[in-house]
Amino acid sequence: MDKMERPLVDPELRKRVNDLIAFKGGGHNPELVADIIENALKLLTDVEARGDVRVIQTTVRELRYAFRLFAPHSAARKVTMFGSARLPATRKEYQEAVEFAKRITAEGWMVITGAGPGIMQAGHEGAGPENSFGANIRLPWEQSANPVIQHDKKLITFKYFFTRKLTFVRQSDAIVLFPGGFGTMDEGYEALTLMQTGKAKLMPMVLMDRPGGAYWKTWDKHVREHLLRNQLISPEDLNLYHIASGVDDAVKLITRFYRNYHSMRFVRERLVIRLKHTLSASAIEALNEDFQDIISGQPIESIPTTPEEREDRQFVDLPRIAFDFNKRDYGRLRQMIDVLNAQ
Repeated sequence: MDKMERPLVDPELRKRVNDLIAFKGGGHNPELVADIIENALKLLTDVEARGDVRVIQTTVRELRYAFRLFAPHSAARKVTMFGSARLPATRKEYQEAVEFAKRITAEGWMVITGAGPGIMQAGHEGAGPENSFGANIRLPWEQSANPVIQHDKKLITFKYFFTRKLTFVRQSDAIVLFPGGFGTMDEGYEALTLMQTGKAKLMPMVLMDRPGGAYWKTWDKHVREHLLRNQLISPEDLNLYHIASGVDDAVKLITRFYRNYHSMRFVRERLVIRLKHTLSASAIEALNEDFQDIISGQPIESIPTTPEEREDRQFVDLPRIAFDFNKRDYGRLRQMIDVLNAQ
């Protein structure tokens, strides 16, 4: 709550909220749940419009349910597949989507789609319902879930696009975009914006077309000729996406991203990067030399697990490096991940 009003602690209210949590039997993160309850009570005086309160009510319900549904599968890497709902099974793009989903699940991944027809159904056909999640959206016209995922427990139906899109990005370890319309463009640009600004974790974003197709090449040309040439983005931002030459290339781009790199998080002002293999002293020296432009303070060094990371139990034993990242050049940080994966 950096620039928002800092709440004054009401000891009596806090005691009653804590008593209520104890009455429910306690559970995970009680101090955060207490804060949510106290903020919910402020709606009684702060927000008069019923429709505004309904937005908050539905948002909390949808996100709580989505997080609960994904939690048992947290150890599995997941790829979100975006693309047109209008492409029939006879189209090459549809067939490529089926094959990609089949291949990536063979590598141990799971697939998330928007649960509708077209590319979304193709992803579920390739992955099979056991390896699929569906994030459907309620629309004024009919969008029922596709028959592959329709009766599966891993299907969620959202009211709001923003909770659905948050779920896609938060639960994904990679994103693959096939040709699509406004929705696909929106989802692709939002993922790029979130990674570019550090509001989402860096992950592979792969663009796939039919064999010989020019959909993404034309899009890439637009980005380079209008956004890059006019200095509306940085040259390094182009590292945030890759155009795949086919299914083999797409699978390779995604799986190689996690060859050595595992995950990252900020611990206070330092960026901690978790790895699968320990880096040599000479490799760290080379990183400091090659990426000094994104180091704002302390250099890259090997560190032990920080106390703040103890809550991430599955990551405790991983080797890690840390440095003061300038929190601006995420395209360059994406390049560093590629270097780490070559170690």
